[in-house]
Amino acid sequence: MNIFIYEWKSYRKSTLIWSLSLAGLTILLFSMFPAIAKDAEEFKRVLQGFPEPVRKAIGLEIDSIATILGFYSYVFLYVSLCGSIQAMNLGSSLLTKEIREKTADFLLTKPVTRKQVLTSKLLAAVVSLILTNIIFVTAANMMASIVKTESYSISAFILISVSLFLLQLIFLAIGVLVSVIVPRIKSVLSVSLGTVFGFFMVGIFGSAAGDEAMRYITPFKYFDPAYITNNSAYEPAFFTLGAGIILASISVVYYVYSKRDISI
Repeated sequence: MNIFIYEWKSYRKSTLIWSLSLAGLTILLFSMFPAIAKDAEEFKRVLQGFPEPVRKAIGLEIDSIATILGFYSYVFLYVSLCGSIQAMNLGSSLLTKEIREKTADFLLTKPVTRKQVLTSKLLAAVVSLILTNIIFVTAANMMASIVKTESYSISAFILISVSLFLLQLIFLAIGVLVSVIVPRIKSVLSVSLGTVFGFFMVGIFGSAAGDEAMRYITPFKYFDPAYITNNSAYEPAFFTLGAGIILASISVVYYVYSKRDISI
């Protein structure tokens, strides 16, 4: 419990910054919706001038862009990008900071097992993401109710919003896996940005090319807002794949961390 509290305290400031940033970005993006809805036909004509591969790459759906769910599906791509960086950064620093700060030997001499240490750290990171998502979902729901021009599916809206947390869990797991495999990361931010943007660009190119197979490579395509809007559910295959990545990554992390010699 002491390790959890210590870790959570170390995340409080960054959690607040990320939470307010995501909420602020969401409020800013939703504030543009009334203008789009007011001149919907003219806006759609402008979008039709974009090449179809470009529209697919950036997630633009002309027919639904003037609806709350269609607009949210589009802007959510960029919100999820920011949220993924937060999660990847948390995961990548989870174990490497003990090496960088030369506190690994002190921590592991305490009367706790390595699994307890790792579990406490993971729980602190997950709590950080939960609080971020509570603030984000609250801001998104508030703005949607303010700017809406017609009724929309609340269940689909919530599922799209919650998919940010699920996506963050995937990147958190990937980040922790990286931190246990490469414990002496010189720049956590560089690794986080490189990994997240790498997956993001794979998703962009896959959408532009219409290559469905590439969806399996990047977590950014596991929770398709268009599918969620039409079905009020996640795609079973990709939901299962995402859960599998999380479980497999965390299992490897526990195994390697419990067996590895800690360099100090």
